[in-house]
Amino acid sequence: MDPTIQYPDTPFALAESLVLLGRRGSESHGTFVPSTDPDSIDDRDLMGVCIPPAPWLLGMRRWEGAESIKGVWDVVLYDYRKFVRLLVKQNPNVIGMLWLEPEDYLAQSPESRELIDARLAFRSRDAAYESFQGYAYGQLKKMNGGVFRGYMGEKRKKLVTRVGYDAKNASHLVRLLHMGAEYQRTGKLQVRRTWDRDMLIEIKTGKWPLTQVKTYVESKFEDMRAAKAESVLPDACDEAAIEEIATRAMLRRLGSLSSCK
Repeated sequence: MDPTIQYPDTPFALAESLVLLGRRGSESHGTFVPSTDPDSIDDRDLMGVCIPPAPWLLGMRRWEGAESIKGVWDVVLYDYRKFVRLLVKQNPNVIGMLWLEPEDYLAQSPESRELIDARLAFRSRDAAYESFQGYAYGQLKKMNGGVFRGYMGEKRKKLVTRVGYDAKNASHLVRLLHMGAEYQRTGKLQVRRTWDRDMLIEIKTGKWPLTQVKTYVESKFEDMRAAKAESVLPDACDEAAIEEIATRAMLRRLGSLSSCK
């Protein structure tokens, strides 16, 4: 484990339980703006997956995840089984972990590599549409208010004041609509942005007026609906394959545990 990363606290030894760690957010999307830029409002975002020790798998203890923001690090951790359930629901933040560029995986194990290798089993047309559209509407609601929220840093608050809307939420909104439509039409999730990278950075740094964002977003919601009608995604996830993978992961880890610390 990289000692410079500041992780959330866990009730067990994280180094022994972490089976997957990868970049998320702007670094995984290729839209990270370094802190040296006066318009930078980005954190260092990571997502990890853990298989906790035996008491949390077999006994009465319960742990589904943890998240913390410490310094520049915004790190979220999930229990393996919670992570798999979110994959089945097509959670946009989670499903992207199966489609990262190789350099964005910071730690892997046999259990996580098996999930990544089986990523095509974690696809569902209707669930993907509802999830990506739902998250996009959530970002639209946050964007429109121009309201300060507790997690915002001072630079982000100043940007909201200057442009009259939350530009970071606007950028997330546009990205989700692009990714969701692509996913429906191609069957693949393109996490690392290419053709729209510069556009997303322009929006995030307040270069687009609110009227331009709203007009563009309205057209992209329509495109999402069209993409669903053209979808190549299967009707539902391959639940039998997923159940087999998850069961095998639990049995493998339990077999390697020699105590109930």
